[in-house]
Amino acid sequence: MNDARREIEFGSDGAPPAPSKIVAVGKNYREHAAEFGGVAPEDEPMLFLKAPSALIRAGEPILLPPESQRVDYEGELALVIGRRIKAWPQERWLEALAGVCCANDVTARDLQKKDKQFARSKSFDTFCPVGPAIVSGVDPSDAAIETRVNGAVRQSSRTSAMVFSPAFLVAYVSRMMTLLPGDLILTGTPAGVGPLNRGDVVEVEIEGVGILRNPVSSS
Repeated sequence: MNDARREIEFGSDGAPPAPSKIVAVGKNYREHAAEFGGVAPEDEPMLFLKAPSALIRAGEPILLPPESQRVDYEGELALVIGRRIKAWPQERWLEALAGVCCANDVTARDLQKKDKQFARSKSFDTFCPVGPAIVSGVDPSDAAIETRVNGAVRQSSRTSAMVFSPAFLVAYVSRMMTLLPGDLILTGTPAGVGPLNRGDVVEVEIEGVGILRNPVSSS
């Protein structure tokens, strides 16, 4: 964190618009890949998309859909794109950002296993909490990240443990698709994912960024 740090509340004047897309990265922490019996990709990131309609803000409820019997939290660092970029150079990655925020890549785990792909399981309404604000002027390459459910720590790691760094991801994703202001890159989750239940409160905290807090309810 440095003296240039600045927070922008979601929905306030000057905040980036709603994302045209939410690009997420799978298995970007080796221990998370291992907890499901897999291995993290080493050559290229595994990308998938979440529906922008899944987006909610801090304080809004995560709704458990009747179609799923197991909905998991996944605390993550989110990169908020601040300008139109295509094939952006990695060394200038921070210039491409409006800032960063906390995110929760909520997942219907049973449907993910059933479908063998991620579109449905990741995109229910309310399955992408972000916040509490967009923070600019910070380099999130090595920050503590922690997820808590009802105050109990469930995930604890550092962003430096990612297989593919935030800098690499900005450059890589922008080679595959043009990124627009407000687009989000969710950078992957550490080990320790688990289920959410009605009445829970889930928190994602990233050092220097803030705490994203959301209650859990039924849809």
